[in-house]
Amino acid sequence: MPPELLHLITTSLLLLVAAGPCCLAATGGGGGDGRQFAYNGFAGADLALDGVATVTPNGLLMLTNGTIQKKGHAFHPSPVPLRAARSFSTTFVFAIFGQYIDLSSPGMAFFVTTSREVLSAALPGQFMGLLNGTRNTNRGAHIFAVELDTLLNAECRDISSNHVGVDLDSLVSRGSADAGYYDDGTGRFQNLSLISRKAMQVWVDYDSAATEVTVTMAPLGVSRPKKPLLRTAVNLSAAVAQQDTAYVGFASATGILFSRHFVVGWSFALDGPAPALNISSLPTLPPSGPKPRPKVLEIVLPIASAAVVLAVGAAAYVLVRRHLRYSEVVEEWEAEFGPHRFSYKDLFQATKGFSDTNLLGAGGFGSVYKGVLRKSAMEVAVKRVSHESRQGMKEFIAEVASMRRLRHRNLVQLLGYCRRKGQLLLVYDYMPNGSLDKYLHDRSKGGTLDWPQRLHIIRGVASGLSYLHEDWEQIVIHRDVKASNVLLDDQMNGRLGDFGLARLYDHGSDARTTHVVGTMGYLAPELGHTGKATPSTDVFAFGAFVLEVTCGRRPIKQDEGNNRVMLVDWVAEHWRNGLITKAADTRMLNSRFNLDEVSLVLKLGLLCSHPLPNGRPTMRQVMQYLDGDMLLPDSSPAAYLSSTMLEWMHSPELNTNAIKSYVSSTSFGVISDLSGGR
Repeated sequence: MPPELLHLITTSLLLLVAAGPCCLAATGGGGGDGRQFAYNGFAGADLALDGVATVTPNGLLMLTNGTIQKKGHAFHPSPVPLRAARSFSTTFVFAIFGQYIDLSSPGMAFFVTTSREVLSAALPGQFMGLLNGTRNTNRGAHIFAVELDTLLNAECRDISSNHVGVDLDSLVSRGSADAGYYDDGTGRFQNLSLISRKAMQVWVDYDSAATEVTVTMAPLGVSRPKKPLLRTAVNLSAAVAQQDTAYVGFASATGILFSRHFVVGWSFALDGPAPALNISSLPTLPPSGPKPRPKVLEIVLPIASAAVVLAVGAAAYVLVRRHLRYSEVVEEWEAEFGPHRFSYKDLFQATKGFSDTNLLGAGGFGSVYKGVLRKSAMEVAVKRVSHESRQGMKEFIAEVASMRRLRHRNLVQLLGYCRRKGQLLLVYDYMPNGSLDKYLHDRSKGGTLDWPQRLHIIRGVASGLSYLHEDWEQIVIHRDVKASNVLLDDQMNGRLGDFGLARLYDHGSDARTTHVVGTMGYLAPELGHTGKATPSTDVFAFGAFVLEVTCGRRPIKQDEGNNRVMLVDWVAEHWRNGLITKAADTRMLNSRFNLDEVSLVLKLGLLCSHPLPNGRPTMRQVMQYLDGDMLLPDSSPAAYLSSTMLEWMHSPELNTNAIKSYVSSTSFGVISDLSGGR
């Protein structure tokens, strides 16, 4: 071979190698057919991004940017031909930076999906930007995901707040394990914290012949462990792999706390192992703590500290430790709310140091502990949540102080608050019989509520809401009325609690809320296009609550065919067939069961669930119906939508987008049943 030709070939090969991962990602690594690719950093990568996802100047893929209630997605720019080769392998390096090192927003996930539209309709928060409910409601679009979840969600049957799960068309994982890896040398399991702000590597392999997924993870720089973290049977041939192509990428979301989700490097391959990432060329993560101190300070400061400790003595040391243990955050603007404030020391001692034995429950808004105040021997419930900005905390404390003045026998009394470091502690009356939810749905607890007890609870909650809407000095919108937020005192009286989402405004003015919060199944349809909570949206949630208590069923339920069944549709169908009392909970059959009362309450629940705000009664009218001071407007299911629906549909202020939003968020069954059938 001539020397000139040899030199030209050598130079071309060197240039191709120097092009590195960008060239590989652009060509697909398999002759341009999209069968494999690799990104050692994402600078200049042609990714498809949506939501708040972006690529930083140094090449990090940042899925979320530190704002709350947001989602972000990143896709490989072209779909991969899964039908031609269904086995695949991928590896990626990630890191999660939370607001607090021990408290995180929702996590992130690697996904494979047949349609990008299923992700465009996904929600942030606990749904991680993957789905808009616990299960996939779009049967035409399938999604497979490996979730790195940092929240414990009972609805999704999560095993912990730090786990890895394999999902298929549902956030209820097919298999899951606590995050970590098995050391090759000792065989011992080593825990990993997903929110440690440290880079970790994940390997995912799908074997189409064995219909099995394996997931392995390790700290960045540690070789792939021989024993996988998780091995789960999943058959993608009946779902994702039935399509000609599929999209691959990452999803993440934030909740009430902000966080940032990073992907540092990523490779993917069909029918073989994913290309190895070049660890040395990956972009660096942002600093996870304070800047390192100079070497001189590292030597001098320990000596000086030791001298100070010796000089001050053991007595001063004990006093300092005691002070730090119970230190609180107190600012000048809190002085006006002083009488409502508890000391952290009192709450710490009352809850035995917030021990697990005193834990009553935990959810997305904090953990609740039982406590006994030492001075008064009073039993209390203490909720611990995290707070963010100084201005936001000032507004929140003002609302806490306002709500403390609420006085009603059917409201859980808020006694006061305390602040310490990154924590806000709210103190409530203790309810010894716990949540109504467990009496309705947790049959393992044993026992049930008879009809007089259920009617008494419904009356109590209605009375409490009427007080909030009309009888107090301001209008209070609760925004999260549901069975799990109704607590039972020692006399089994229903008390509405958890005002974490509540908003106050003056009588005669408009509500200021412009974003949707609450729980699926209790959200009024108009929230989908106005975003504004009103007393009428509370009435809608109360209607769902009334049906739930009377029927012993949740507002949304999956049937045997995995289809979503709306409780309001189910009750309306019984009414249309002339058998509305058949919808009542069968567990009450052996108790004092008044059919007229049950019929009245079920019809009232449907009336409160009217899809139009002006078709619903006020809570004062609800009390009049329950007390027999006023008759329901019409006892036929066809009457509720006859005039109001036509008036609403022809309103000149209603645009096409609002109609689409209304139709998409409303149960068709309710409309058809209440308006005279299909």
